[in-house]
Amino acid sequence: GVHFFNPVSRMQLVELVSHEGASPEALALGRAFLGQIDRLPAPVRSAPGFLVNRALTPYMLEAMVMMQEGHSPETIDAAAEAFGMPVGPAELADQVGLDVGIAVADSLKAALDRPLPTPPPELRTRVEAGDLGRKTGRGVYVWEKGEAVKARSFKAPTAEMTDRLILPMIDACLECLRKGVVEDEDIVDGAMIFGAGFAPFRGGPIHYARAHDPQALRARLEALAQTEGERFRPDAGWDRLT
Repeated sequence: GVHFFNPVSRMQLVELVSHEGASPEALALGRAFLGQIDRLPAPVRSAPGFLVNRALTPYMLEAMVMMQEGHSPETIDAAAEAFGMPVGPAELADQVGLDVGIAVADSLKAALDRPLPTPPPELRTRVEAGDLGRKTGRGVYVWEKGEAVKARSFKAPTAEMTDRLILPMIDACLECLRKGVVEDEDIVDGAMIFGAGFAPFRGGPIHYARAHDPQALRARLEALAQTEGERFRPDAGWDRLT
């Protein structure tokens, strides 16, 4: 499988998907093709969401849960940007397309053996009304001349909001490593930087977790699982960092 990301013309990363029956010759042909078109291949095994979508989906869904709780999308985006993400999850959901986001979320929820946030009914209502995001000019935000129109004044985000967005992404990456979806930590970090926009100066999710007391990060997920639900329960993949 050769899995591109939108916008295809600008995204350098492409997931090169293998399975148990894939021949070395077929994979070499895929790598050669991606080299010819100047793309960076990230080798992954076939699994729900592969790597990048598996890690990004809880990030965007948690933003929708926060909106349902009454937080403004501007505050939620600012919580991610405070960590160093170039685009917050609410704006990213609009860029991807709310219809696409719901489809990916529904597919992953049905295939994964652990809980994901449920897309709020309001999100489905927006999609049914044709408000799909940037491509229709309205979604979470109104879009004008290719830019999201955001309120200039909004409530400042909390550190817990940032944790709710960022830690599940790291957790999903560790799950992918544990399950063998990706074999190498450096591939995870590179793929998440180039494919998901993970804050580049953080060095990627695994590098960040190793450098910032993984036991403390795991404990913060455990605390969130107590207050927010089982979707925050840390994966066993954290064991590789301790």
